[in-house]
Amino acid sequence: MRVFIAGVDGYLGWSLAQHLARRGHTIGGADALLRRVWVDEMGSVSAIPIVPLDERLAAFSEHFDQQLQFFALDVLDHSALRTALAEFQPDTVVHLAECPSAPYSMIDFHHADFVQRNNVSGTLSLLFAMRDQCPEAHLVKLGTMGEYGTPNLDIPEGFFEVEYRGRRERLPFPRQAGSWYHWSKVFDSHSVAFACKLWGLRATDVMQGVVYGTWCNPDTRLNTRLDFDEAFGTALNRFCCQAVINQPLMPYGQGTQKRGFLSLSDSMQCLGLAIDNPPAAGEYRVFNQLREVLSINELALIVRAAGERCGLTPEIRHQDNPRLEDEAHHYCPDSNHLRALGFRPSLPIDEVVRNMIGDLLPYRDRIASYGQRLAPTVRWRASHTVCTESPHI
Repeated sequence: MRVFIAGVDGYLGWSLAQHLARRGHTIGGADALLRRVWVDEMGSVSAIPIVPLDERLAAFSEHFDQQLQFFALDVLDHSALRTALAEFQPDTVVHLAECPSAPYSMIDFHHADFVQRNNVSGTLSLLFAMRDQCPEAHLVKLGTMGEYGTPNLDIPEGFFEVEYRGRRERLPFPRQAGSWYHWSKVFDSHSVAFACKLWGLRATDVMQGVVYGTWCNPDTRLNTRLDFDEAFGTALNRFCCQAVINQPLMPYGQGTQKRGFLSLSDSMQCLGLAIDNPPAAGEYRVFNQLREVLSINELALIVRAAGERCGLTPEIRHQDNPRLEDEAHHYCPDSNHLRALGFRPSLPIDEVVRNMIGDLLPYRDRIASYGQRLAPTVRWRASHTVCTESPHI
């Protein structure tokens, strides 16, 4: 199968390219390398060093007996994107080319506006390009469980049955996003669903839980990034970096917030299953992609225990919550579709965390030199913010 990955240089994209190539797929991809720019803007780096793109592509060719056909473009460049899809002619397009940070979108007006335009208009550009150049291809679009928010109901996979005034209907489950970034993903989901209805495209919308884990190889050119700054580092990845540099783990607020989590390797398995089992033409389907539901406090305890087994002495120190979110809430999402396709979780979370800490220890000095970027500075409720700079793009 020919798979085109938009956002192939990112945390998920570079791992997915290798995972799919190892399974015999032909890989192409596009990237504008903006993740590298955004993290630099936050004053940080990837905890695990990554090499320039040309070195990555050379290593890919050496290890997977194929050249990754790469297109240096931004999906907002509609003409260039159309040309790339026409040339590569994919069977599947995986859309990972979005700004994936709630805190980044909450910095100020300029960042909120940039994230909205980048994500919403980028998705529209991709949908129109697929309609015109590869209408039979399957779109796998990365959504987020954050689109649903934390409703006081169990969360179905995209749709639920509603009875109102004696009539019944199957409707999209309400979205209650909690940041400008998450609202951009809600808008994306509606655009993808409409494109399937309007043009007969086929799409899988993957509502992904929070991903954690490293992707390290003997050939370090194949390593994927792992961010730990407040904007682009996910909670468990940040906790592991804090443990490695003997900085207290920092749950926000009471730490009772619950979310769905899965490891990077399990995410690759799930995305591979979605790719291998496409929907019918005109079908828009939703998969909730997670392994388990945990609280932030439970994450911190898992990291502390793993750190102690590695000879570290992590402490847990709660921080004032910079976000606007419910800290005590119901959270029970369904996640049956991928399991029905064969998803079987791999290593338990405590073992993955121990492996992560082992991968990070050689870079403790690198992480420590940017350790101040782990503390939260972006606050949801900030008022009267004066915007002076635009995002670096």
